[in-house]
Amino acid sequence: MKILVLEHPRMASEKRFNDIANTPLWSCLMGGYAASALEREGMDTLFLDRAVPGAAFDETEEKVLSLDPDLLCVNAVYFWEHTPVLFDFLSNLKTKGFSGHINLFGFFPSLIYRQILKECPYIDSIAVGEFEQTLVELARGIEKKKRLENIQGLALASCLLDRDSRMRPPEKNPDIFAFPKRSSLEGTLSVLASRGCYNHCSFCPVPSFYNQGSLWRGRSPENIAREIQDLVDQGIKSFYFCDPNFIGPGAGGRKRIMDLMDRIRPMNIRFGMETRPQDLDEPLMKKLIRSGFQSLLMGIESGSSHVLSRIDKSSGPDRAARAIELCRAWGVEPEIGFLMFVPEGRIEDLGINMDFLEENRLLDRLDRTANLLSHTLIVLAGTSGYGRYQEEGKLQKNGLFGFEGRVAFSDPRVAWVEDLLTFACHRLLKEMSRMESPVFWEKPDLEISRKANDFLVDLGKRLIRDGRKNILNKEEQVTKKQEIASCIDTLLCSGETRG
Repeated sequence: MKILVLEHPRMASEKRFNDIANTPLWSCLMGGYAASALEREGMDTLFLDRAVPGAAFDETEEKVLSLDPDLLCVNAVYFWEHTPVLFDFLSNLKTKGFSGHINLFGFFPSLIYRQILKECPYIDSIAVGEFEQTLVELARGIEKKKRLENIQGLALASCLLDRDSRMRPPEKNPDIFAFPKRSSLEGTLSVLASRGCYNHCSFCPVPSFYNQGSLWRGRSPENIAREIQDLVDQGIKSFYFCDPNFIGPGAGGRKRIMDLMDRIRPMNIRFGMETRPQDLDEPLMKKLIRSGFQSLLMGIESGSSHVLSRIDKSSGPDRAARAIELCRAWGVEPEIGFLMFVPEGRIEDLGINMDFLEENRLLDRLDRTANLLSHTLIVLAGTSGYGRYQEEGKLQKNGLFGFEGRVAFSDPRVAWVEDLLTFACHRLLKEMSRMESPVFWEKPDLEISRKANDFLVDLGKRLIRDGRKNILNKEEQVTKKQEIASCIDTLLCSGETRG
């Protein structure tokens, strides 16, 4: 029996090009974990990673048809408005004679498996939730021609009449999983040191993927260190822990990381991580730095306590400010997860956000400023926020299978500011991706970048101030966007002329 595990091609979104919330970061390892789980059981498994720049669906289709596996397992990632292309690809496989079993796994299909199976008869099954053991049992069932309905965690069209969840209970001990198969050993490599999350923010799909609630399970320090040492032995020195919360909960989580740092310190690696403000303290920072810690993404989300309570974020702005200063005291400049705009946000909350970002010196670099001032809450199916908005009658389903939810802003003044400020930020972010631009991210004109940064900060303040008084009608808003675009073009032209 031949098995193919596929990471399908991705296509960049025109509107969502700077949003990272389509799937949790550790999705990048899911295909590798699936392949290693099947391979460890002695199954003939090929891992095909097409989630790379330049990969196309037509070439991938030819490759799959030529390999003709008995089981095709696809880590299905939602990629905004282009996601239908993935399902066209899968449908075309069947149309062109592919007779193998097509299975989907990952965050996106797990959270909306009923709709997919109802509308896509060419999808044979979906592994719901933690997938490694489910895929192994599926492969064995296909090989031995057994009925598949009783496999825990597997959803089939024949199971849809049963309203009980098909989600597989998460494995209690994550050390049992084989290290993920990797298609490349170039650049910074991702490592998953834990599974799940001990919090339940309303916008996050992680808790829903793991048993519909906060659930965190850390790998042992010995197990993590062994994976890293294996990669170090192959010449890798740069790593990124892609856990939603690397530190882990309470005193136990802290002790575990202290132990891990002692184990990896002799390896002389560099690493980054993600965590929450309340997880950091002086002794832990000292231990992290001595073991190679260099970069951090910290989920702060808002400077407004009102907004934080609405999105179920159990941390406040004061604690966030202290964590930022602690990182800087140890020479680490933190990157920030931040939601400038949320549906329940008030115009006052926008002012509070601006004050928080400025007071904590987070609006002094163009790439960061343009991101922080443009991020709007994204509502995805399966999250507690999606369910709450739906119950409140505020949700408009959008995207394939209704996976995205549109929620109108409660305060029209916030909607007005969001439209204009996001327009300006996106225009500059796109410029930063152009090699010819004076603000190209890799080699920017520092003076032009500073002026562009100051323009965005000043624009944000002015829009919030103006929004408190009155908002423009649609025709005036179009004119305002033209004025903003003209100001940005003039600013950039000065750099191009000088260059």
